[in-house]
Amino acid sequence: MIARAGKIALLSTTLMLAACGGAGAPAEKRTEFNIGWSIYAGWMPWPYAQQAGIVKKWADKYHIKINVVQVNDYVESVNQYTAGKFDGVTVANMDALTIPAAGGKDTSAIILGDYSNGNDGVLLKGADTLSAIKGRQVYLVELSVSHYLLARGLEKAGLSFSDIKTVNTSDADIVGAFASPQATAAVTWNPQLSVMAAQPGAKKVFTSADIPGEILDLLVVDTATLKANPDLGKALAGIWYETVQLMMRQDDQGKAARAGMAKLAGTDPATFDAQLKTTFLYTDPKAAVAATDNPALVSTMTRVRDFSFSKGLFKGASSADAVGMAFPGGKTLGDAQHVTLRFDDSFMKMAADGKL
Repeated sequence: MIARAGKIALLSTTLMLAACGGAGAPAEKRTEFNIGWSIYAGWMPWPYAQQAGIVKKWADKYHIKINVVQVNDYVESVNQYTAGKFDGVTVANMDALTIPAAGGKDTSAIILGDYSNGNDGVLLKGADTLSAIKGRQVYLVELSVSHYLLARGLEKAGLSFSDIKTVNTSDADIVGAFASPQATAAVTWNPQLSVMAAQPGAKKVFTSADIPGEILDLLVVDTATLKANPDLGKALAGIWYETVQLMMRQDDQGKAARAGMAKLAGTDPATFDAQLKTTFLYTDPKAAVAATDNPALVSTMTRVRDFSFSKGLFKGASSADAVGMAFPGGKTLGDAQHVTLRFDDSFMKMAADGKL
């Protein structure tokens, strides 16, 4: 499956909002690092880069070793990063905020990899407009990116959560649940989304393509580790841009790279290519820097944190401002004295300027 399998934010994380100030104890200079990843179309460049020798090439350049480690469960990979078992991890923007950052782990998003451009969607049976969702039971993984997508859709349709009833359903069960005649509304992500959209009478009435740039997929690294070991950030940026530029080529080498990624994801090239069509990959570092520097990112993260707080994902917090975020140019959101999520464009800029 090509999915952020189980994108739900972990409620049982022990939050340390009152105690999280800055990057904590200084990290030591090291030569070996572990980066966690899970299967999702936009993250397959990482394991392929390891298999193709691109990871080793860039790590050798900076005299370090980088281990790219698969974790079968997405949330578990983020939890392991939060617990210190990984130095970095692939993660969606909402989960970076609600798991490590809200848990007090100072985290830097150093690569804006992609945004979902149709990989997440709202499905209705017997209707072709989102307004028809009113009064229905909606199946979804609650407190996940699907929940956020639904919130944005309802807002645009002039509706609220009081107009519907959500039914918490795991990503493993949602295809079967939607097949029932009684189920007429659902929110999910690919590949389940494509399978469910093919059911009789089902139509996509709102997708992440309607809110471009809001469901972001990132590579994040522990801030203290990054400060002590900036070469790690340089190597990771080099790995990413060499690999994504290779995979998007239309020659035999590009085709072979995509086929290799499909195999690593446990699927076939045609399915993988279809997933890429609804994934906006930032293959050009200049475009990634521009998106990170754009005020729209602050607006997006404001929506994400307000939604997360409203659903109780900042456990122990008295307001949405409890978790501080920092953006390029000195802009902050929330508590500037307790910043635990930083959007750091410096390594992408080095890639854009040819200075890696």
